[in-house]
Amino acid sequence: MTAAHAPLPPEALDGWADALREHFQLGADDIPIAAVLDLARDVANGVARPAAPLSAFVAGLAAGRAGGSPADARAAIDAVVALAHEWPVRGDAASG
Repeated sequence: MTAAHAPLPPEALDGWADALREHFQLGADDIPIAAVLDLARDVANGVARPAAPLSAFVAGLAAGRAGGSPADARAAIDAVVALAHEWPVRGDAASG
């Protein structure tokens, strides 16, 4: 397994988040790591694994269009997670 495919230890994720904050001039509250990881888990388990990064992107896009505050990000993340939790019900209704 190459280094590019090895899972990141938690401290490496913190370092990556710090690099993103610095590069994009973001504050400490602008990257809700735990919420984004929870979103990815819920979407991957409730919808499909490939839907997780797409959903994270859409949550970020929606948060930015709503104003871009940490509260906007949290609201967008919560909306995506809620949709993922509803997905099997919606998927069953659409197919039957």
